[in-house]
Amino acid sequence: MKIKDRIAFQFTLLVAAILLLFSIAIYSVSEHYRQEEFYDRLKSRARTTCRLLVKVKGIDKDLLKTIDQNTLSEMLDEKVLIFDKNNELIYSSVDDKLLTYHASLLNEVRQKEYMEFHQAENEVIGLMYTEGDEPLVVLASAYDTFGHSKLDNLRSTLGWGLLAGIAVTVGLGIYFAGNALRPISRINEQVSLITAQNLSLKLDEGNRKDEIAQLAINFNTVLYRLNKAFEQQKSFVSHASHELRTPLAALKSEIQLGQRFNKNNPEIEEVFSNLFSDTERLISITNNLLFLARSYENMGSMKMSPIHIEDLAFLAKEELLSAHPGYKVVIDYETIPENENQTVIKGNEELLKRVFSNLLDNACKYSPDHQAQILISSDDKSCTVKVRDQGIGISEEDLPHIFNPFFRSSNASELPGFGIGLSICQRIVELHHGTISVTSEIARGSEFKVQLNHV
Repeated sequence: MKIKDRIAFQFTLLVAAILLLFSIAIYSVSEHYRQEEFYDRLKSRARTTCRLLVKVKGIDKDLLKTIDQNTLSEMLDEKVLIFDKNNELIYSSVDDKLLTYHASLLNEVRQKEYMEFHQAENEVIGLMYTEGDEPLVVLASAYDTFGHSKLDNLRSTLGWGLLAGIAVTVGLGIYFAGNALRPISRINEQVSLITAQNLSLKLDEGNRKDEIAQLAINFNTVLYRLNKAFEQQKSFVSHASHELRTPLAALKSEIQLGQRFNKNNPEIEEVFSNLFSDTERLISITNNLLFLARSYENMGSMKMSPIHIEDLAFLAKEELLSAHPGYKVVIDYETIPENENQTVIKGNEELLKRVFSNLLDNACKYSPDHQAQILISSDDKSCTVKVRDQGIGISEEDLPHIFNPFFRSSNASELPGFGIGLSICQRIVELHHGTISVTSEIARGSEFKVQLNHV
């Protein structure tokens, strides 16, 4: 889950919990207030009935019942029962609906003098009336239709309000979380554009005051140090390689001169031959290192021009076969291009030719039959060149490291090579904004795939 969504979700949960607690509190207070108000009404009704029965002369039970039946319309299912000290019912406001009671309940009312309780859906009060000649026990019961109706409306209003509040909170949470994290999104976009070729780029530092701005400042500091370290490394490799070329060239000349004057001594001739071979290896390594170093420095001034990918493949083939006449290379189309522009790329001819020369040289060198195959294909966006062989293959453990400088596969250590060629190929392909990948299987061969955008 993204941070933006997580913040919005947590914010929604928090606000929903607050709204829910607020709704429960309002409903509970309203319910408590309704009960108190209704119990007060029942208490008032019970006392009024007792006063009319006890204190008003000329009102008998039948007249009082008639008065109650005509004035009890406010409360549904209202009943008033009055008992004397012997628990005898001396008055009932209705005849057809009696309030269930027990002697123990009447005794409890006498003991507590006032009680409130529920019976089914009705609220009931019990009280002692002591204003007459003898103490009376009054039970009054009714159903609060109006109060429950208001609570139902309140519950519905709170429920819909809670849902609406949650919906608004989700929208606002996503909006404000997105606004708060937008600088981080911009930083991510800028970071994704930074590669080893443009470490000099800097992130937008914003107002240079908040935490996100401080993050950008620290990242720019790290980039500066990293770029400085890269520059020092490239400068060292470039200068070291350049300085080594002169003494190595002189050493090579001295060895060749020595070979001319020592043709009659086979042992010395063998020593000179070994020295010459080792010197050639050192010169090759030095030239490759110098090329790697300078490719980073000269990437901006590299000459680019439209080139047919097939032409590069044939040029690489001719160059390889002139150096190794025993090698065999087959070039073919994997898919026929719909038009000639689908195999035209924009790049540096010499560099790209070196890529295919290195790949073909490796394919033939590591194959018992010294054969390689080039397959060319294209689509609407790019063209692909596959260099395939049936050689010794590369183990699964070595595949992730195959493009690292000076890395050699464990099963290729006995064959000549320096482990720099594939690093150079990858570097050149990256300079052309392409990709290079490999699939391989031990004893069944390898396939290197170079993909470049066409014009």
